Amino acid sequence: MATHIVSKAFVAMVVLSGVAQGFTDGSETLKFVPHSKTDLKDEISQYQDIADEIIKLSVYGAAQNQSYNRLAEMVDRFGNRMSGTQNLEDAIDYMLDKLKGDGLENVHGEPVMVPSWKRGDESAVMLQPRYHPMSILGLGSSIGTPQGGITAEALVVRSFDELHRRATEAKGKIIVYNQDFISYGVTVQYRTDGAYEAAMVGGVASLIRSVTPLSIYSPHTGHQVYRDGVKQIPTACITVEDAEMMWRMAQRGIKIVLNLNMSAENIGMVTSRNTVAEIIGYKYPEQVVLVSGHLDSWDVGQGAMDDGGGAFISWQALSLIHQLGLRPKRTLRAVLWTGEEQGLVGSQAYYEAHKINISNFDFVMESDAGTFTPQGLGFTGNNGSYEVIKNVLQLLAPINATLISTPADGGDVAFWIQQGVPGASLMNDNSRYMYFHHTNGDSMTVQDSHQMDLCSALWAVVSFVVADLDNMLPRDNPNL
Repeated sequence: MATHIVSKAFVAMVVLSGVAQGFTDGSETLKFVPHSKTDLKDEISQYQDIADEIIKLSVYGAAQNQSYNRLAEMVDRFGNRMSGTQNLEDAIDYMLDKLKGDGLENVHGEPVMVPSWKRGDESAVMLQPRYHPMSILGLGSSIGTPQGGITAEALVVRSFDELHRRATEAKGKIIVYNQDFISYGVTVQYRTDGAYEAAMVGGVASLIRSVTPLSIYSPHTGHQVYRDGVKQIPTACITVEDAEMMWRMAQRGIKIVLNLNMSAENIGMVTSRNTVAEIIGYKYPEQVVLVSGHLDSWDVGQGAMDDGGGAFISWQALSLIHQLGLRPKRTLRAVLWTGEEQGLVGSQAYYEAHKINISNFDFVMESDAGTFTPQGLGFTGNNGSYEVIKNVLQLLAPINATLISTPADGGDVAFWIQQGVPGASLMNDNSRYMYFHHTNGDSMTVQDSHQMDLCSALWAVVSFVVADLDNMLPRDNPNL
């Protein structure tokens, strides 16, 4: 492949004239070399023209709506993509073909063993004080009920503390949690540990109020965890409306009898793949800036928001850079994780396979909290790397995405961050995220093409500039 090394003045001329499109056929690669600089802030500021061109292409140019349309094509074709299903594997095959067709390099899948769980048929019906079928979603890894289901009186509580105080009342009951929504990080413990806590006091099943601040009679599924040595009991999420109704009934002293019927089944471990694509760095190809999102989803909705958006802006970041004919000093790598919803299974496997090269991982980025209007980045790293990223974000002033907060909120990249690799998560206006999280409402209707263009631009600008700086981001122990 022929290459060109050019001055900033030439880059500016190319950007302003639109000639950069002439570098998109794959035959040549544009490498940006800044003028000599007096300090890091000056070095970063010289990337403004490149940042502007990326923004222009993504938000106003030929790539406008591209990430949205690509995502819509995938989710409309495959729908949800549950770990351990053929649907997910077919979607991964599709993505590998698309990434290769987009001209990206080293496109491949890396095998991962993931759990396979089948929801099956499920229902919950109030039998007393009146007949009332309820909308439910079984929680991931839940066992099923015996044939014919479980019929038992409900014990409705507001917290684990209340359950413990009323433990003598719990034996043989279906435990119903009507916990308040405080935040996802706090309240999700009821979904994760609700069955375990109920079983500890003799409950025969558990029903958890969906973890959301808003409900339109929409249950939210998610992963739950059994513990060794404690009996496994069936568990599902119910709507906020039904949880509150049963709480009101219980406060009046009314006896509530429920029938829960679930044919859920844990099938075992099966093979899946993390999906990988790159733009190989021209000077330090062994050093990596990683962008990521997860391709798997729950078996409801289309998985467009969680986390199709994050996966596709990660593809789009590399695609925009490739379309402009740019190639940074370091390798840009997009990883679309598998098995995230079952407990970061794919990303942990990736870390274990690649941690031997941890000193070459410069920066790890993850988007898994929506791709709404971007505001900046959540960040974890030392003071030196913080200052670098803070300055890089100033390049995003044209789209008002310059904020930086700590820490990063990145589950799939947490393995790297915990070992001292600087990491970031997309900060966006995701106030509506929990309304649709893990529900049948997670569809393309939630997504916005302009917002995805903005997120793609931010992702591309930050990853390219960091990958092209003279030095890797500072870290406390560079030998990690």
